[in-house]
Amino acid sequence: MMAFLDSNMLFDSTIRQELSRQFVATMVVMVTVVMTIILIRTFGQASRGQVNPTEVSLVMGYTILGYFPSLMTMALFISCVGTLSRMYNDSEMVIWFSSGNGLMSFLKPILHFAWPYVLTVSLMALLVWPWANFQIQDLRQRFEKRGDLERVSPGEFQESANGLRVFFIDKHIVGDIGKSNVFIASTEKNKQSMTSSQSGRIETINNENYLILNNGQRLETDLATQEFKLSEFVEYGTQVSNKGVLFDEKTPSAISTWDLIKNPRPTYLGELGWRISIGIAAFNFLLIGLAVAHMNPRAAKSSSMIYSLLIFLIYFNLINLCQAWVSAGKINIFVQILGLNGCVFLMAYLWLTQRNLNFSWKSLGKRVVTDPDVKSL
Repeated sequence: MMAFLDSNMLFDSTIRQELSRQFVATMVVMVTVVMTIILIRTFGQASRGQVNPTEVSLVMGYTILGYFPSLMTMALFISCVGTLSRMYNDSEMVIWFSSGNGLMSFLKPILHFAWPYVLTVSLMALLVWPWANFQIQDLRQRFEKRGDLERVSPGEFQESANGLRVFFIDKHIVGDIGKSNVFIASTEKNKQSMTSSQSGRIETINNENYLILNNGQRLETDLATQEFKLSEFVEYGTQVSNKGVLFDEKTPSAISTWDLIKNPRPTYLGELGWRISIGIAAFNFLLIGLAVAHMNPRAAKSSSMIYSLLIFLIYFNLINLCQAWVSAGKINIFVQILGLNGCVFLMAYLWLTQRNLNFSWKSLGKRVVTDPDVKSL
């Protein structure tokens, strides 16, 4: 009896240690790759003026934190498939099978290892994902709310907050708030104007910001009649906004889970179903990983991993597709959560049972054909 207990403890501890090492290594590689991709993308957004260049690290950190549920789900799946495939390749599975441990016996140590991560994925999808998206959206909105003067950078054409003006300033004058070689193009009240001057300064009059231009000219064109008027000035003032565009509505991904539940509109239900499905998918992937892992000596060693990644992409894309269908009102949220994930769970369990019993439809067909009673019929 003691030997049997020792054998089971050795079996459980060995599987969990292998899974732990594989999971940590997979997470390190995946986080490194995703960080590199997000860094390049965030720098591109900063260069296009969508993100404050000084807040690139914050945006990147929140983005990675939001991706963690998906990364952990994929890492659990890859670690399960990778560990079991290695054990098949090194003939360790033969040893465990010969000691009385069937394929179903691996389910207990895998779940024992993975349940804290599955719980973490579920909580992060429900709580951390919307919080991280809200922080990113807030950073971008605060950057977009800059006034016209805050947007202007020397040597760059910059559009105003309302999109009606384009500013260009050649360079800053050292030691002064003035600018040199100022150009403004604007379209207002069916009139297009282009104003240029040698220099300018900023003044505050009645709590409003004005850009005072010196020694320049202004070309004004009537868009309806195409008449134009050219004038020169010694000093010309134009009001500039100190407020940016206001954003009131948050995207569904940035709304808390409780608010999604309180406001059951289609787009919110689709987002809610996606968050719940991620946690269920993390569990389903463990069953799929246990069922799909095998080693065919005639095939390449990476064949099971390729099939696994293909299954992961199909399942994950189905979750996103169901989210879009729920948001469009084509299906119900219960179909999204129970229908998709329930079908995947049932298929994975049947597949695992078939492999555990070493059952084959091909062999069943051969038995039926060779049955003498069937022949006589």
